[in-house]
Amino acid sequence: MRGAGLAWDFQEPWAVPPGGRAREAERRAEEPPAARSSPPPGPRRAPGPTGAESRGPNMAPWTFWRGCQRVVGWVPVLFIAFVVVWSYYAYVVKLCVLILSGNGEIGKAVVYLVAFHVFFVMFVWSYWMTIFTSPASPSKEFYLSQSEKERYEKESSQEQQQDILRRAARELPIYTTSASRAIRYCERCQLIKPDRAHHCSACDICILKMDHHCPWVNNCVGFSNYKFFLLFLLYTLLYCFFVAATGLQYFIKIWTNELTDTRAKFHVLFLFFVSVMFFVSVLSLFSYHCWLVGKNRTTIESFRAPTFSYGSDGNGFSLGCSKNWRQVFGDEKKYWLLPVYSSLGDGCSFPTRLVGMDPEQVSVTNQQEFCRSIGSNQPFPIKPLSESKNRLLDSECQSLENGSEDSILSGTNSQVTVAIEN
Repeated sequence: MRGAGLAWDFQEPWAVPPGGRAREAERRAEEPPAARSSPPPGPRRAPGPTGAESRGPNMAPWTFWRGCQRVVGWVPVLFIAFVVVWSYYAYVVKLCVLILSGNGEIGKAVVYLVAFHVFFVMFVWSYWMTIFTSPASPSKEFYLSQSEKERYEKESSQEQQQDILRRAARELPIYTTSASRAIRYCERCQLIKPDRAHHCSACDICILKMDHHCPWVNNCVGFSNYKFFLLFLLYTLLYCFFVAATGLQYFIKIWTNELTDTRAKFHVLFLFFVSVMFFVSVLSLFSYHCWLVGKNRTTIESFRAPTFSYGSDGNGFSLGCSKNWRQVFGDEKKYWLLPVYSSLGDGCSFPTRLVGMDPEQVSVTNQQEFCRSIGSNQPFPIKPLSESKNRLLDSECQSLENGSEDSILSGTNSQVTVAIEN
């Protein structure tokens, strides 16, 4: 190793110009010892990138991939838009104008056009609202504070992290946990998930009362647009049924060669097939979601029931069929069939069929107020979100602080169960 070190200081005679040996000796004599002992710079390795530079190349493919996903996500929507525009042209121009008006059935053509445009406008309106209504996200109260976030990231054990989350969730209206009885925390959004909220990998945000991500609307179906989605399915059914029913007789005439108009033949035949196909496919989906609304479940909850203090319960949020429907469509019936927002609640807290309460911490007045708010026509708690208190997690956190697991079991066994009947 010493020979290698001497090799750095060795210079060939021809590498030093005449008269330069003395100047070189003087220069090296004036250098500090540290500079003389360190080897001269040889072939240097390129310096490592800084934090921002290292994230740049790594983030570039991810950003490009996300951009491609967003562009490709509009392909199904454009396909539906193309089918809708073509169906409008086929029905209005080819069927009503060329065939009906050409055969002298002007009165029937006018009636058909008026009814058609009613269904068409409602269908397009509800579809538009489903697509362009932004999914609702949790409010700021569910985000960890900066100090809580720092403590959470510093902890290495999951028990300590859960203890931090339980302390932060004490004032939040949360009654569900994960299957392992842990606080539902989103590492991506860095927030405590409200009841029925889930993280959507396509939208990359947490969605309140998330039902599913629908590629046909390129949007998440959740609390803010679930009513619009149901109306979109309803008016799709009515639109397809009306087109198929009014075009059936002309489909038969064209099929039996009673109508020989080649300009409208293809459009009318294909329009009937497409309308029947969409009607059958959407009918099953609409029926399924009507069943979900009656049970007050989401698509996710139908496959994985939420976990309460007493265990998993697929009907934990069900208040009865009537109240379940009012939760989605609102109390004012005049808005039920219109794609305008009328759903009840804030999406962050929901009344439950069975609510666990600690009788030692909940006063009789609060219990009566809670039961009165659940049993009234307004199926949502009276207290706003900022004043809501998660009694279930609060009692559990206090038991963890005292280090007594027996108190958890006793507190669970002593909970009061409130049953809601519609």
